[in-house]
Amino acid sequence: MKKILLALLLLTSCFLSVGQEYSLSTNAIDYVNLGTLNMDASHALARHWSLTAGVKYNPFTWKAENESGIMRNRQLVCSAGVRYWPWHVYSGWWLAAKGQYQMYNIGGISAPETQEGDRYGAGISLGYSYMILKHLNIEAGLGTWSGWDRYILYSCPRCGRILDQGGKTFILLNDVILSLTYVF
Repeated sequence: MKKILLALLLLTSCFLSVGQEYSLSTNAIDYVNLGTLNMDASHALARHWSLTAGVKYNPFTWKAENESGIMRNRQLVCSAGVRYWPWHVYSGWWLAAKGQYQMYNIGGISAPETQEGDRYGAGISLGYSYMILKHLNIEAGLGTWSGWDRYILYSCPRCGRILDQGGKTFILLNDVILSLTYVF
């Protein structure tokens, strides 16, 4: 038992000593998406691997010139995953995989109907991180995700008349990334 504990302690200290870099980033494209606030945090595990966690939040409803008079893309998104960096962590190309949960309420953007629900799934993305300064990067990338969507479709944002409800699988564009990253 002591040997197992010693091995776990040694393995944990190796991971902590190898990966001492952290980063925080925010995606400018998400702000264009009706003001979606967002933040990603990352921790370098080794030369080629990092752990990532992110959150997106949009509580806003906007006035619009449509039938319902409003449009919204309300959402709360939580994700966690890993990135593989072929050259070095926080520099150059990367490939990412993540698990994700989204609670959403979308309506009035392209039609008067409003859909709300929960999505669970996994996604992949690819991108490039360009070092501007020692602690500042710009990242660009694109990603998609797939999973299960449990939803309710309403006829309008305010009336509450249900048109459809249920569950379905989905494949969606998830990440369009143009972010500013600070590396600690």
